[in-house]
Amino acid sequence: MKTFVIVGVIIGFLFVFVKKIQSKGDKQMVQEWIQSGAVVVDVRTKSEFAEGHFPGSINIPVDVLPNELGAIKNKQSKIVVYCRSGARSERAKQILTASGYSSVINAGGLGDMPNSR
Repeated sequence: MKTFVIVGVIIGFLFVFVKKIQSKGDKQMVQEWIQSGAVVVDVRTKSEFAEGHFPGSINIPVDVLPNELGAIKNKQSKIVVYCRSGARSERAKQILTASGYSSVINAGGLGDMPNSR
């Protein structure tokens, strides 16, 4: 029993450690993509967008994204999506990928976005 607890703690620690490394790498990639001219899409509601958004981002709420795909004409463009927590942007990433957009990254929430362009 004691061995199972120790193994569980070790696995939990490794999971958290790997997740932090992955998160840091994703944040660096988001920043690099934005600096190289990626299309930044805020998939929150129009009212959330009006309250504050990442500079230069466009607002396409995830609910209407399937009908507004024409706003992002080049399917090879690098696209960074974000919302409030990362859940809606993950859904947006799935919609875009399924629609043929080849380079999409979920940046998470507005608070996860880089501080400067």
